[in-house]
Amino acid sequence: MPDKWEYPWYAAWDLAFHTIALSTVDVDLAKEQLDLMLQEFFIHPSGQIPAYEWNFSDVNPPVHAWATLFLYRTEQALKGRGDVEFLKRSFAKLMLNFSWWVNRKDRFGDNLFEGGFLGLDNIGVFDRSAPLPTGGHLEQADGTAWMSMFCQNMLEISCELAAHDPFFEDMAIKLADQFLFIAHAMNQLGPGGMWDEEDGFYYDVLRLPDGRATRLKVRSMVGLLPLCATSVIEPWQRERVPRVAEVLRERLQRMPELRESIHPTGLGHLGYGDRGIAALVNPERFRRILSRMLDEKEFLSPHGIRALSRHHAEHPYAFNVGGQDYRVNYLPSESDSGMFGGNSNWRGPVWMPVNALLIRALLSFYLYYGENFKIECPTGSGKRMNLFEVAREIANRLTGIFLRDKSGRRPVYGGTEKFQNDPNWKDYILFYEYFHGDNGAGLGASHQTGWTGVVANLIELFGRLDGAQFLEVGKVGAFAKKEPVADKRVA
Repeated sequence: MPDKWEYPWYAAWDLAFHTIALSTVDVDLAKEQLDLMLQEFFIHPSGQIPAYEWNFSDVNPPVHAWATLFLYRTEQALKGRGDVEFLKRSFAKLMLNFSWWVNRKDRFGDNLFEGGFLGLDNIGVFDRSAPLPTGGHLEQADGTAWMSMFCQNMLEISCELAAHDPFFEDMAIKLADQFLFIAHAMNQLGPGGMWDEEDGFYYDVLRLPDGRATRLKVRSMVGLLPLCATSVIEPWQRERVPRVAEVLRERLQRMPELRESIHPTGLGHLGYGDRGIAALVNPERFRRILSRMLDEKEFLSPHGIRALSRHHAEHPYAFNVGGQDYRVNYLPSESDSGMFGGNSNWRGPVWMPVNALLIRALLSFYLYYGENFKIECPTGSGKRMNLFEVAREIANRLTGIFLRDKSGRRPVYGGTEKFQNDPNWKDYILFYEYFHGDNGAGLGASHQTGWTGVVANLIELFGRLDGAQFLEVGKVGAFAKKEPVADKRVA
């Protein structure tokens, strides 16, 4: 953790995002950092990656496969070829971690995952790292979405490696199966399902000891993260693993309930440029979630996507247990409670890492839909945008945190006059841990140059790429530093 307050400081999912920002200047060092996480003195023999320094046995989101793939693609774009050995050795260790999740965090083997804290502090009604006051357990929308994304990332890595070793084609089939079963479990309807048809949103599900289940209806980042479990599939990727495509086609024909629970995919449902897509949400649910995410009265802040809907400012969520109310209020800055360890700030602020993943999801959907999918942004404004434009709008709001506004003030420095006006300080930008959900002021640790630093990747991406170009070039366009390599299968 690059923070002079307490250096060095360890947190697993933070480090994965750090490598994304670091790849803009030193991709080799970024790869070494991911390698470090998977070496024998870090990863447990069970496959668990320790979470953070004050509780190694806790769980952080499994974003390391995504970071591994990102670095591989970045190096491909820089050098014309990727580091296959890096990808292969990472895949082996990551499969250990994947198996640990499947065996330890899916309590009943029903493809619905827990995970507890998952780096989101107090985003839930209860402390998700502690026994529940109700008894029972939580099935978590974020934990299940993270595992779906983990599946997709590992599937893409295995398909890449299958071009060099056919062994990985068998692994790809297994991972694709796992994605389908997770999606089917997560998208089931009824009182015990995570999807709420009335609200058009995903929620955590509380499973009580007597067998009853209830959704905890807090509109938070937990319900947006299922969007992140989205990967576009280029035609050249399908061509590399024809047996995978054939097995999946057969599986979906024999088990139509699996096909009905995901975004339409495969032959007959190809998008722009014959692209396919693997996504948890179908088109109708995607549009309904976006209508909330892009609503300035809910998630869309002037400075990015809030971790909790502003709806809860006037409508706090309360859950009563034994005469005690457990409440969730919208808090755009610091927590008003010492609960959850006293460092609890996911009830309103803007966090850069999850914003970056939501932008990635929007760009993936754009490559699939092209100009055929437009939505109001902001919701209710009458202004319709394609998904590239929506992604760019969110990125511009995030970037605006650090830029001077019309009055010459930077939102990041809020009311701190020395940083706003002093000539010795005003141009030295600090990369805070998270940002005020309404005014963009920097909060928390002031040197989170790792995951907040991914704003540099967003500036670089949208500074060189327009929607029409991206649509033609495809996913390689997100990594190309100059002109994309002509052979897309290499790039």
